[in-house]
Amino acid sequence: MTKQEIRDLIEEKKSDLITLCSELLQIPSENPPGEMEAVTAYITDYLKKGGVDYTIVGQDEAHPNILASYGKADGPEVLFNGHSDVVPAGDRSQWDFDPYGGEITDKVIRGRGASDMKCGLAGALFVIRLLAEQKTELKGKVSLHVVPDEETGGHLGTQWLVDHGYAKNASCVIVAEPTSSNNCEVGQKGTFQGKVMIKGQSAHGSLGKYKGVSAIREMMKFIAGLEKLESMTGNFTEKQLPVLADSKRIAREAQGTDGVENIIDHVTVNPGTIKGGTKTNMVADYCEMEVDIRIPIGLEMDRVREEFFSIAEEQGIENISYDMKWTSGANYTDVDEPLVKTVMDNALAVWGEPIVPAYQWASSDARCYREAGIPTIQYGPANTAGIHSYNEDVDIEDVVNSAKIYGGMILDLIGSGE
Repeated sequence: MTKQEIRDLIEEKKSDLITLCSELLQIPSENPPGEMEAVTAYITDYLKKGGVDYTIVGQDEAHPNILASYGKADGPEVLFNGHSDVVPAGDRSQWDFDPYGGEITDKVIRGRGASDMKCGLAGALFVIRLLAEQKTELKGKVSLHVVPDEETGGHLGTQWLVDHGYAKNASCVIVAEPTSSNNCEVGQKGTFQGKVMIKGQSAHGSLGKYKGVSAIREMMKFIAGLEKLESMTGNFTEKQLPVLADSKRIAREAQGTDGVENIIDHVTVNPGTIKGGTKTNMVADYCEMEVDIRIPIGLEMDRVREEFFSIAEEQGIENISYDMKWTSGANYTDVDEPLVKTVMDNALAVWGEPIVPAYQWASSDARCYREAGIPTIQYGPANTAGIHSYNEDVDIEDVVNSAKIYGGMILDLIGSGE
């Protein structure tokens, strides 16, 4: 099969792809709580009907990882990754449509997980099954990891699979996470997260300025001190500078806020939750905060750690303790990797317009494969406005074209060429 033939076949069968997307969206797989039985059963049934080999592995039954593959085991392996869990729909009154209706309009597919990332996952599932049904001869194997817990960190999904050797033979990885059609993700920031806890000394609230030590006031001082981290920047090589420039432009266009492009090459700090005190008329004797810190490419983690732990001393804060950990370090794939050229070439052929490699301000399971030394990109259909928010949807054209790009990439990497 040639690349043009697989594109034509996907176009011919695109209604089946759109139906697949819709049916996946109709299965609530919110995480938390992470009940994955129904969506796992649907995906494995879809693979079985298409003659695609699969197995389920994992640390426990509550976290099923689906491994699917088609092709020759003795050749190079191209690996796709996608997660079947979604963030909660939240307040239903904020939605203009049923988040689990899987509604299909003339232009979009609507529902929680449409962009993040059931329609990207559907594209990978659809293409692998299509290749199997057509009995396409490949020089290697195309595999798929469907994981259940990306939205809660991926520790029992992708990270577990990598740690247990299920990616050791992969020559490259395509994560079908949302990127929008004009870029492919080739790098992500590192993440430093955890709790900061401060003990104070209680007193009557009416004496708060003069008696006792308010842990809440101390935490306010600590949060103010965190601003110094946000001036720290990454260091990029000459080869990375064009990617950095495009990444900043994409961030600015996507978010539409002055200065938002700094999220790419600066440390960002988000005090996500805070709680403390016992009663309104008591000086708070305890306060804790959960904080999320993102570190750009080229900035040493030890420098950030050193600055972070120096804040309390600089602010004169006593009785402070921490429960912090690195979720991941900044990670990237070299733009000269054949995988990057392959996605750019196929996207140009399908869309008729070039796409650019870009760095991401957030993170995904792509980091797990990169940390294992495997060239990895992220490319998938997306309307970014509804991701982790209300009224999530995705363009049908984007879904179909992403599948065509996946098919072309597979044939470029392990197929028989044009």
